[in-house]
Amino acid sequence: MSEEAEEGRPEEERPEAERLEAEPLAAESTSVPSEVEMPKVDDMTYRQLDAARIVITLVQLRRRIGERFPNSSLCRVCEELVKHGQTASERTRQFSRPFYLFRGISWLFVTLLMVGAVAVFFFVRWPDEHLSVLDLVQIGEAAINDVVLIGAAIFFLVRLETRIKRKHALRALHELRSAAHIIDMHQLTKDPERLLNRGPRTENSPRQSMTAFELSRYLDYCSEMLSLTGKLAALYVQSFDDEVVLASVNELESLCTGLGRKIWQKIMILQTLDPDLLQTPDTGTN
Repeated sequence: MSEEAEEGRPEEERPEAERLEAEPLAAESTSVPSEVEMPKVDDMTYRQLDAARIVITLVQLRRRIGERFPNSSLCRVCEELVKHGQTASERTRQFSRPFYLFRGISWLFVTLLMVGAVAVFFFVRWPDEHLSVLDLVQIGEAAINDVVLIGAAIFFLVRLETRIKRKHALRALHELRSAAHIIDMHQLTKDPERLLNRGPRTENSPRQSMTAFELSRYLDYCSEMLSLTGKLAALYVQSFDDEVVLASVNELESLCTGLGRKIWQKIMILQTLDPDLLQTPDTGTN
């Protein structure tokens, strides 16, 4: 039989041996050639936080808030959080680089102290007569005091760079802690229970200008901002290993987690409300 007729035969009429030989060839043709190099994923991207990506996420969040709640104070708070993110990105780059000026000055003073101590020991004029036990005790006590003072001075100079970085990091973390509390203040009066008409309102009752869906989005935005605030705090210990700063970051992350948990409790309550019992929102700004 010719090759054209063989190719035109239906699959079910072909002998089983021919079909078994053709199947491995078809499987091999769909596999990736060995000479093609698969793209590699940058492992560092998934091993540490990227300050630039956090800032991009904050910018996108600010746009989402502006589209949903234009001219709202929450949008302005998110703008400040974006500025915090840009500042944190620059500060973390500075913390990852050594302060060569402070290191040079510190080691210069350490060298001068050591040279001075050695010079005093070799160039001091000892008395010709024999020293008494009391004199030796006094000389030993003075030497021990000098060694302790020199050691304290060296320790202070060596730790000077760390103390300066710690001061700037704690100041930035204090700003982020204030931002977390400001975010919490914005969701303080956003109570799902106010959507229910359970009684007359007073003159100073908070204005409810959101629907259930808008209130859910508002609370979700607050939760995202708190989460990103914790990520900004974590940037300061990513390239700066300091126990004091690490404790402050852990405290701030616990604060953001606790505030976010409170917000999600409101969201869960909001999802359980009966839509038929919700009252019409008031007109006004968010």
